[in-house]
Amino acid sequence: MNPTDRRTFLKMAGVPAVAGALSLDLSKATAIAANNQHGSIRDVEHVVILMQENRSFDHYFGTLRGVRGYGDPRAVRLPNGDPVWNQPNGGATLLPFRPDVPDVGEMFLPDPPHGWNDTHAAWNGGRHDQFVPNKGIQTMTYHTRHDLPYQYALADAFTICDNYYCSLLGPTDPNRYHMWTGWVGNDGKGGGPVLANDEAGYDWSTYPERLERNGVSWKIYQDQGVGLTQEGFWGWTQDPFIGNYGDNALLYFHQYQNAQPGNPLADKAKTGTLVSAQGRSPERLFDQFRADVGSGALPQVSWIVAPEAYTEHPNWAPDFGAWYVSQVVDILASNPEVWSKMALFITYDEEGGFFDHLVPPTPPRSAADGTSTVPIDNEIFPGSSRFSAGPIGLGMRVPMLIVSPWTRGGWVNSQVFDHTSLIRFLEARFASGNPDLVESNITPWRRAVSGDLTSAFDFRNPNDGRRPKLPSTLGDRPTNLDRVPDEPPVPPTVQKVPNQERGVRPARALPYQLHVDGTAAQVTMSNAGSVAAVLQARPAGGDPSTYTLGPGHSLTQSFTSEDLEVHGPNGFYRRFRGTGPLRATAEYDEQRMELTLSIRNVAGSPAHVNVTDGYTGRTTKLSVTAHGQATRSWSLRHAGGWYDLSLTLAGEDLPAIHYAGHLENGEDSISDPLIGDAS
Repeated sequence: MNPTDRRTFLKMAGVPAVAGALSLDLSKATAIAANNQHGSIRDVEHVVILMQENRSFDHYFGTLRGVRGYGDPRAVRLPNGDPVWNQPNGGATLLPFRPDVPDVGEMFLPDPPHGWNDTHAAWNGGRHDQFVPNKGIQTMTYHTRHDLPYQYALADAFTICDNYYCSLLGPTDPNRYHMWTGWVGNDGKGGGPVLANDEAGYDWSTYPERLERNGVSWKIYQDQGVGLTQEGFWGWTQDPFIGNYGDNALLYFHQYQNAQPGNPLADKAKTGTLVSAQGRSPERLFDQFRADVGSGALPQVSWIVAPEAYTEHPNWAPDFGAWYVSQVVDILASNPEVWSKMALFITYDEEGGFFDHLVPPTPPRSAADGTSTVPIDNEIFPGSSRFSAGPIGLGMRVPMLIVSPWTRGGWVNSQVFDHTSLIRFLEARFASGNPDLVESNITPWRRAVSGDLTSAFDFRNPNDGRRPKLPSTLGDRPTNLDRVPDEPPVPPTVQKVPNQERGVRPARALPYQLHVDGTAAQVTMSNAGSVAAVLQARPAGGDPSTYTLGPGHSLTQSFTSEDLEVHGPNGFYRRFRGTGPLRATAEYDEQRMELTLSIRNVAGSPAHVNVTDGYTGRTTKLSVTAHGQATRSWSLRHAGGWYDLSLTLAGEDLPAIHYAGHLENGEDSISDPLIGDAS
């Protein structure tokens, strides 16, 4: 692709080639009112899932305004005390960097390793400090709005999920099995557990089979390449601009392989376009999808599988994927009746070896690794001669964009999700009163920890949002249908943490209410929310541990540390330092939007405490009598429910206790104002 294609097109169109330049006005289509007959998920009549390839959240969206990216004020620390951005690289460190090219969206980056063993090694038991040795320097590359104008515009127009993880710490196929079946044969039956792209043929049940026997229409949209049953790995061809790149993972199941024409599994999963016989025109890849949308024949559930060159899998340029995704959006928008009733989910099967700074939520591998009040059956792989022992997931964080008339407005949703959440959404929509549409493959732990994506939607008042416009992707369409050599990135000599765009974005209400109180030596954790949550304890210089708390559960845990940090979903954070006299407990008042700290002094002499509010910069001075207690409340309305309170003894430099997070009251709010220094 000519590197000047996009900029040349924008110049010809009379608009500047800068981030946010708008040349294609979809406001008429996106102004179409949502089908709001019931005011519930029942109004969604078409679910469309497009899973692309191999990009982490930070790699794509770490610089986007209002998401938990490179401006995260409470990012984890590595065992050596460095911020997580400072990834060890031999005797030095490597920080995230943008390759020094005009447009990284047009760059053909080398493909980092992204298998089970190297990903577990990078994660390193939750230490999260071995990305460069296991993935190469390209793991630390990132993009900006300039590089990904269409993807960023979709996020600004609709909804982005910044706590969405792939399902498995490993490669493509096992992650796609989670999307289509709920697991990888974790129980060892049907050919599982599958931890690599072996494609050997499997026998456990898939969710489309449940849809079929319960009368819910479905279809896979793909290209046949040179014939799905003739050559290549079921659509994985030598020509990267045709076929399905082998990404229709249903075709690795015997029930689909053996299905003959006339069988719904064959007719709906083993058919597609055949552009190799039609001049390889990229637009022809969408002939069937375009026809079904135009005629009103789009099924209730659709999955779209792209040819290799359009999947965004390295070394392919993200721009090719932007063009492909834009075609899906344009086709859906071409039929107002369909658009008013559809939800399009755009995600990525795995992070592809690219760095992301959020340590994924995982179940404890053993009692030494933490505790779970939720059963973790079939979520820990014991190890083999081929694969290291470790949790199956969750995997690294990946992007999720939700394009729908119920998600307009540039929202962020920070609930924990993974690929099984897509099945959970289908359950929420279609399984009412029908237990056969509830996927039994999803483990209890995963079902408890990962949400069903419904919290990203506004089903009550969907038609009040602003009307988005999207930039053109005409210049992103490939003009040369050939493979392109890798373009290895070169790290800069002067390094710094990337800047994140300033500002907040509207944030959906979340179901979390977590408490952690105590000292560095012992904390009590409790969950007063409505869903399970994973907390990660990270003692300075020690090994991290993980704790899954179901709703209504609490536990007390001891540590051999004088500096303990605890991280949870959506920026939840606690830090306890030293062996000083201060003890604190926090209480939430959702109606008043206040946080109350009760501060105890266990010493025999008075304690003078400075409490600094990170969102206002104001310091409150408190005196606590010997063996006494002081109570003080802070209003959180000024920061949209966010709090960041540091307790420091007078005369000391470092806080003894640090409380931070977000108070949920069931109402929508804003993203963390401290992200990107937006306060």
